[in-house]
Amino acid sequence: MSARPVIGIPADRRLIAPHASHLVGEKYLTPLLRVAGTLPLIIPALGDELVLDDLVDELDGLVFTGSPSNVEPRHYGGEASRPGTLHDPQRDATTLALIPRAIAAGVPVLGICRGFQEMNVAFGGTLWQHVAEVPGHHAHHEDPSQPLEVQYGPAHDVTLEPGGLLAGIAGGQTRISVNSLHHQGVRSLGPQLVAEARADDGLIEAFRVADARRFAVAVQWHPEWKAEHNAFSVALFQAFGAAARARATQDTDR
Repeated sequence: MSARPVIGIPADRRLIAPHASHLVGEKYLTPLLRVAGTLPLIIPALGDELVLDDLVDELDGLVFTGSPSNVEPRHYGGEASRPGTLHDPQRDATTLALIPRAIAAGVPVLGICRGFQEMNVAFGGTLWQHVAEVPGHHAHHEDPSQPLEVQYGPAHDVTLEPGGLLAGIAGGQTRISVNSLHHQGVRSLGPQLVAEARADDGLIEAFRVADARRFAVAVQWHPEWKAEHNAFSVALFQAFGAAARARATQDTDR
């Protein structure tokens, strides 16, 4: 067994001239190594070809990352996507089945952006496909013409639920500043999920799985971006790492 907890990160499936490839952004791997103190392991998006129960047994944690692709709306009864929308059915087939298995087995889970949306869908929630067009909500997406430093810079505050898990991680703060790079968002929250943070327009920006044995949290923003320089991101990844270490040392019968 590795001295570091092993964290699985399901990949995106992309075609690269013209071969199918399985990819995870380095920006997600770095804080898992440097901040959480874990060993990231990329999981191919092979869906039913993976034996998910065996995979869960081998992992000390899972991170579901952001992606340019969206969850296919058929998984939550949504209207058809607009032409040109990028989907990744192989990732959907992998993650939507993996999420409930992992949490039921006591594997710590962190969802980020698309991963946040996947976790909501996996627990029976639904999504707005274009938040900026929903009355009462403002635009939450980035300006792609701007440099990355601007795109991933602070965009708005979120209010943390008093007494919630994230409020505890934040040291009792009630508001934190986050970046915002998403077109989609929670329309209805899955029945087993509890809101942990909201934007000023009421949009849910973080939740936890209510009855999870260990850490099972998702955030709509991108805490992985230069995580070492953001106090809340450091605390979040450290809390996730601590839960993974507990899984590695305590679940000896898996």
